[in-house]
Amino acid sequence: MNKSFSTAALLFGFAAVLSCGNPTPKTVSDAEINAWFDAEYEELLQMSPLQLATQGRKDRYDQIDDMSEAGEDQRLAWMEASVEEMKEKFPLESLSPEARVSYQLWEYQYEMEKSDVAFRRMNYVFNQMSGPHTMLPNMLINFHRVDESADMEALIKRYQETGRAITQLLERAKLQTAAGVRPPKFAYEYVIQQSKALLQGQPFSSDAAEAPLWKDALTKIEKLEKEGKITAEQAETLRSNAKMALTQKFKPAYEELIAWLESELPNLEEKPTGVSRHEKGNAFYAHKLKSSTTTDFTADQIHQIGLDEVKRIQGEMLAIKDQVGFKGDLKEFFKFINSDPQFFFPDTDEGRQAYLDESTAFLDEIKAKLPQYFGILPKADLVVKRVEAFREQPGAPQHYNQGTPDGSRPGTYYVHLSDMKAMPKSTMEGVAYHEGNPGHHMQVAIAQELESVPKFRTQMNFNAYAEGWALYSETLAKEMGQYQNPYYDFGRLVNEIWRAIRLVVDTGIHSKGWTEADAIQYFSENSSIAPGAIQAEVRRYMVIPGQATGYKIGMLKIQELRKLAETELGDKFDIRRFHDRILGGGALPLDILEKEVKRWIAEEKVREQ
Repeated sequence: MNKSFSTAALLFGFAAVLSCGNPTPKTVSDAEINAWFDAEYEELLQMSPLQLATQGRKDRYDQIDDMSEAGEDQRLAWMEASVEEMKEKFPLESLSPEARVSYQLWEYQYEMEKSDVAFRRMNYVFNQMSGPHTMLPNMLINFHRVDESADMEALIKRYQETGRAITQLLERAKLQTAAGVRPPKFAYEYVIQQSKALLQGQPFSSDAAEAPLWKDALTKIEKLEKEGKITAEQAETLRSNAKMALTQKFKPAYEELIAWLESELPNLEEKPTGVSRHEKGNAFYAHKLKSSTTTDFTADQIHQIGLDEVKRIQGEMLAIKDQVGFKGDLKEFFKFINSDPQFFFPDTDEGRQAYLDESTAFLDEIKAKLPQYFGILPKADLVVKRVEAFREQPGAPQHYNQGTPDGSRPGTYYVHLSDMKAMPKSTMEGVAYHEGNPGHHMQVAIAQELESVPKFRTQMNFNAYAEGWALYSETLAKEMGQYQNPYYDFGRLVNEIWRAIRLVVDTGIHSKGWTEADAIQYFSENSSIAPGAIQAEVRRYMVIPGQATGYKIGMLKIQELRKLAETELGDKFDIRRFHDRILGGGALPLDILEKEVKRWIAEEKVREQ
């Protein structure tokens, strides 16, 4: 059987593992099975030009992934054959504890990939949060490095390939619609707006401004010319070819997408509930919760955890309110935080730069303290940047994009700054730690730099683990001496209650029939998040069901495991070694993470004897 596998299988978790039996298996060395994993992973990577580019590689540099359902089927068949081969070659009982984890992860991702097939037309193909219509241009601008003339020629071919990919994805959206699954109306309204922004300006119109991809192309070609790597004549040829690819391949695909989306608007619901309104919606949501949390928690259980956490965090909020001497109740304090000018930068270019500068300063400050809490430290750099204009949304959440394993592209903390009223100073510090160090950047960079595990594990991402670690990091930063301003410490709690509210609101929308208005009301009554940000958040949950639940579930598990280690080890507990155990094996599903921490505790007891 030919083997092929989905890039998505690397980015999200997958389900349980069964051991295979051989009563007296020979011992397999870690080097032997890791070499097999590395060979399989290399074959897998070669099937995804985008994953290769994400990792800073130039293999298949002029291509874009096959985005069709048939392509997914081929990749799943490859993974099935790979897992079967693994079971035949490497009986689970013959492996070391570390190799067993790799074995389990390789099968885990296949099992979840296989279970995704039943719901492949349930995930909204185009939405305002994670749609390929903005992801692909973003990758072409930020991930496709141009060092030589051949790289620019490859980029021009990728403009053409993007048109093909968008056409394939549009076909999938049409299949989804035929199956009776449509997103809320606002999702397509955003996608139309974002897609049109990509076509505004030269070379698509006679406007003085330059469209994002054209501006990027001109910059990259000019750089080659200034470095003496191409002549003026070659530069002109590259500009001409880039213009042709954008206007003849890229533009028609996006125009077709926009036209179809606009034709669909009358058929979409203005005030929808969650995915439970679709056929198989409840089963789909249960699947998404399992994928996002890597647990078997039901929607009702997650909803209750959220309610309990909201109540607990509000108690801590009241303590800070009293500390700063505010005389009103918590809701009045929320209003004060949301409206007093001291908590906002000016809505000007200077104000936006101040937000970036202060965020960078917080990250520089905590970076100096990392060796006190971590033995393993990231080598990769981190930068703070404003989101590109074509995909920027008022009030949308900040996010992190990983760098390359070799450090040639740094990790990037992206900030939406089009509406400074949606970006209060009070929450800025905690978000910087979440997205940067010791949060996402530290976790992802360390994983990518690991040399003790097979390469596929350095690139894995499980939502509950990654987001749980980042949220844990916000609280860890307080332990490290940050949040000297009590209002910023309150902002930390605002960020945490935000994630607790997500448990309530996400499950409310998708399993309890809540409308957008219901979700916004609960959010508003229980947090000081700015109104614009609340709407953006609720709309995020509506189009990406379950994803937002991973943060708090993951954080609670990491805190639970730390408490267990502290109790079991007593004075022998070393915070640096604990954090190294959490981060030193790459991303893991929560059940496997728990087993690994318990194994580490047992090893620590022996080590200290």
